[in-house]
Formats: sequence, C-alpha cells, structure tokens
Amino acid sequence: MAFALHFFRPIGKLIFIGVFLYFFLKIILVPNQEKVRMVLLGCAYFVGAEVLFRMTKSGLSYEASKYLVILFTLMGIFYRGVSGKGYPYFIYLILLVPAIVVASITLTFDASFRTNIAFVLSGPVCLGIAALFCYDRKVPQKTVLEVLNYMMLPIITTTCYLFLYTPSIKDVLTSTASNSATSGGFGPNQVATVLGLGMFTLVVRLFLRSPGTVLKVINLILFGAMTFRAFVTFSRGGVIAAVIVIAAFLWVLFWKSNYHQKNQILVSFFLFVIAALFTWVISSQQTGGLLDKRYANEDALGREKEDVATGRLDLFMEEMEGFVEHPFFGLGASRTKNMRVEAGIGHLPSHNEIGRLLSEHGIMGIITLLILIFAPLSYRSTNKKNIFFYAFLAFWFATINHSGMRIAAPSFIYALALLNVTYEKKPPVYRKQLK
Repeated sequence: MAFALHFFRPIGKLIFIGVFLYFFLKIILVPNQEKVRMVLLGCAYFVGAEVLFRMTKSGLSYEASKYLVILFTLMGIFYRGVSGKGYPYFIYLILLVPAIVVASITLTFDASFRTNIAFVLSGPVCLGIAALFCYDRKVPQKTVLEVLNYMMLPIITTTCYLFLYTPSIKDVLTSTASNSATSGGFGPNQVATVLGLGMFTLVVRLFLRSPGTVLKVINLILFGAMTFRAFVTFSRGGVIAAVIVIAAFLWVLFWKSNYHQKNQILVSFFLFVIAALFTWVISSQQTGGLLDKRYANEDALGREKEDVATGRLDLFMEEMEGFVEHPFFGLGASRTKNMRVEAGIGHLPSHNEIGRLLSEHGIMGIITLLILIFAPLSYRSTNKKNIFFYAFLAFWFATINHSGMRIAAPSFIYALALLNVTYEKKPPVYRKQLK
C-alpha cells in the first residue's frame, strides 16, 4: 500500500473509500454480539491511518478520521446502547456547546465559522462520543490486542511511506528544528505522535504476543524502523509521549505478573533496551549528531536554545491571558487562533488542549477538564482489570499537552481506557481421586 500511495497518489482516495465501506457494512451485517468488536476495529484502523491519509491527501476531508470514529461509535451506540454510568460524558458534551455560541459572536467575519469550529471541536466531540460508547463496555483482552494491531498496521504502512519519501536523511537536514522533509512532507508533530503510538503497539506485541524468537526479532526490527523515523522528524513530543506510555504499560504489566512471567518480561525488556539504544546510535550517526543536539535543546552549532518548548509556552501564556480576561464563558471556540491571524502572527493553532479549553471555554473548560481526569480515575477505583488503563490515559494526557487534539488518536485511546476488559478463565482441572 505504501508503494501504491507513493507512486500513484490518486489511488489513495479509492483505498480510503474502500476501507470505509468495508467497516461500515461489516458493522451493519455482523451478528449483534460482534458489533462492538467491529466498531472498535474500524475506529482503530482509521486512527492509525489518519496521518497517512492526510499526508497523501487521500481522505475525503482533513478531519475525516475523526468524523468516522464519531460515526462508527454512534452506530455502536445505536445497536448496543450506552452505560448509564457514563453520564459524566453527556455533561462533558453539553459543556462544549456554550463555546460555539460565544464563537458565533466573537469570530471575525472573514473566519470560516464551520471550518474553525470543526477544527477545534471535532477532537473533543470525538472523545466524548467514543467515551460514551466504551464506558464500562465488556470486551475480552484479545479484542483489545486486536484493536492495537489494527492501529499498528497502517502505522507500519506510514513508516514504509516515509522511507520511500526520504530514503536519505542526510540530504535534507540543515538544522535541529522539526523537519517536514523527513516527515513525508507533512507536519512533524503529527507524524511523530502517530509513530509514537505505533512504537507502543509494537512493544505490546513484543511483551504479550511474541512467544518465539522469530516473532521477537520481527517486532524489534519493526520497532527500530518506526523509532528511527520518529527520531528523524526532530519532533520530540511524540517520542517523549511514547516513552511515558511504554513505561506506564511495562510498570503495570510487571507488577501484575507472577514470578515466571516476570522472568520472561525481563528477557524481553533486555532485548527491547538493546534495540532502542541501537536505533538511537544509528539515528545519531545518520543525522550527523544533530539528533543529540536536538534532544539537548541546542542548535546546529551546539548553542543552547532559549526556549525548550519551541514557542509553545508563549502560546499557552496567551491562552491563559484569554482565560483571565474572559473567565466565565471564554473567548469562544477557535477564537485564540483567529486572534493570532488578526495580529498578523499567522494561522497558529493551539498546541496545548488544556490551555485551549481554559481560554476558549472559560469555567466550562475547567469543569470539562475535571471530568476528563477524574471520571476515568473514579471508574478505575472500582474496576482494575484493564492493564492498559494507565498507558492509555498517559497517551491522552501527554499528547494533548504537546499536540492538542489535532488527530483522533488521543480521543480514541482515552476512550479505550474506559473499557471493562475481561479475561478468559482457564478451565478447571479435575483430578481423579484415589480410593
């Protein structure tokens, strides 16, 4: 598929439509007990493929993957209903409405109302509806692993496409700034984020679905390739988020395992660390040492940069000023970006969803943020079976703090943390009693 998209771009839209029709019809036609699984798989595929479809202009719209996650989960709600315990997310969705009303007043005449609202609120709405669908939904662990696989496969395709787009890294590197040339000609931040998600899914496969040496080697090679491409985007956010998520997953996995399983985990961890270090050395060599300087917050000449957040802190402080000036209902959805356009700064969207929520939603934003943090933690206090819970929640929180909700991944991954994961019980062993 990567070859087809690279050498014949028009086929991308056909692939997009074909995949959409496949999942849409499967959700309708599969038996009722299989609908939840199919909804999750459909969402997972488009979450994993979103950045690939964007960079190759294959989607029917820029926000198409978010819309499809919303559509598929709404179909799931239609067929299987929602849990009454998920009412905090009804409140969350309602609290997004005032910002739309305020935006209808505050956005300038030349700003496209529909486009601007869709850009900033499609992610939060996607999260709310996906959370309603997933909340306390019983799903076997094998389905969760299958969902991660369906996310991983298009990210592998994305990795292959990036190698085809820029086979030689040295030819396009001139500084330590994030690089679109090494990111498929697209936004390095989004590319690094989705590659970081792919790194996590491969680590899950390495530790939970690689019983033999051959599978371990294959998964480590894929992990190395994906990590290399994430490194050379020179966008640190996605890589750092991946490290946090992987650490959260491995911590929970280790402490929930028995003695024999812990020994197996330690062996896999040793191989994983070697692969990660080897990938870093290769990446550093291929970038002529620029990668080391990037993560040391230095420019190409080795001088320390003043702003470690590359301008994000300034944007966040602007958003805080907006909150202080309009604390009750906020500036209105997308108004912060609109104000930057008016000031001649350009179309700079928010990189931090927390700052955007506060500035554009005011007190409503504080309440929505509290719901998003404490609702899953409250659920976790009564259901501790999902070993991915902290990893999923960490991915959401890390991503919204460096990339906002530009892609569907943080919304859908957050919702997965709310699943009621079940495990197959081993059949009892009956022993014949001696008389």
